[in-house]
Amino acid sequence: MLMKEGDSGKMRSYDNSTRREAAAVTRRRILDAATRILLSGGYAGMTVARLATAADVSPQTVYNAIGGKAQVVKAVYDTLLAGDEDPIPMSERPGFLAMRDSADPKAFFEAYAAWSRGIYARVGPLLGVLLEGGSGGDAALREFVATIEAERRTGNGHALELLRRSHGIPRSPGRAALHDAVWTLTSPEVADRLIRRCGWSARRYESWLARQLLRSYEG
Repeated sequence: MLMKEGDSGKMRSYDNSTRREAAAVTRRRILDAATRILLSGGYAGMTVARLATAADVSPQTVYNAIGGKAQVVKAVYDTLLAGDEDPIPMSERPGFLAMRDSADPKAFFEAYAAWSRGIYARVGPLLGVLLEGGSGGDAALREFVATIEAERRTGNGHALELLRRSHGIPRSPGRAALHDAVWTLTSPEVADRLIRRCGWSARRYESWLARQLLRSYEG
């Protein structure tokens, strides 16, 4: 039986939608398996072959869906950072919008500290196992660290631009010095030292961070 052109178009649209949904499910399964492997065995403990077995797919499927080991690690990090795989920029998420809607600098940095606390809760465990012992001689891991640090500094810059538009930035310390302070204070290493290594509660860390950010702003 011959299909009408319109019916054929609908069929192709349906088939494409089905394939996209299947690809998304496969990608999710690979990322879930990669997260488990990385958290339990660290960077060295994950290979594409082991990941493929854990996700019940072929190694080629891993490459096709995400890429090699370095791309998988970055995809896991990005998903944990955002909390999901929705294509919503961090600047449009509730934590960032809370800074936009802040009444004054104190409220801005309280919102920033809460946002930073949430990010650490999601990515802290992964970064802890990835960076334990440093990046060593692994070029891919060093590149990963450099990439996420650059991305984090860019994100800090976006937040400071929002601060400038909403509340202004004092001449002292100035934009550049405040950027350095914020980049340092909100680093996952600082959160890890206080929460995991010193035994602080997440709430205590958030309160401390808000105060330090405000003090840096006030010069």
